[in-house]
Amino acid sequence: MIDSLSGNITTILKNSIAINIGSLGFSVQVPVSSIYKEKQSVNLFIHMHWNQEKGPSLFGFASQLERSIFLLIISCSGIGPKIGLAVLRDLGAERFIQAVQVDDEKTLSTVAGLGPKKVEQVVVQLKRKIASLIKSGVVVQEKSKIVDWQNVSDVLVSLNYSRTEMARAMKYLNDNYSQASLPFDVLIRHALSFLAKNR
Repeated sequence: MIDSLSGNITTILKNSIAINIGSLGFSVQVPVSSIYKEKQSVNLFIHMHWNQEKGPSLFGFASQLERSIFLLIISCSGIGPKIGLAVLRDLGAERFIQAVQVDDEKTLSTVAGLGPKKVEQVVVQLKRKIASLIKSGVVVQEKSKIVDWQNVSDVLVSLNYSRTEMARAMKYLNDNYSQASLPFDVLIRHALSFLAKNR
């Protein structure tokens, strides 16, 4: 199994790059090929995906977090690598994580190929998996913000709020405070205040 590739870029196409390693050249599909330059030295985290008709394909990611999110997305039934790459291209790993955390279906639906039914499926199937991913320590970029939002969700669970109440509270936070870098204690106060007024 190929875990990573390090080499120089020889070719850049719309959705892929070619990496030269010694006497071998590898075609690797990436979320955004335009960020790379020919002759650039790169180190990509790799996932090798097998398709019954096309055989093996290599997908490359700039970080372990990107690869982890890609693997979570394609673990959803009926969702393949094309949508996985589209999510990373259109939203990025951190924004996708936060959108799932707060049931932000509007943001998720902006991804090409994600209709309403698939968006709902992604949220239902990945919410717990993303919580586990955060707790595992894989999430390192924008770590404090993502972890704080997950901690708010965990506290609401521990206080026995229903799934519906939690979703409403997290949506309220997302609609009103997603652009601000608020610490956990402020976020949870806003969430509890909102729930107290809307029970």
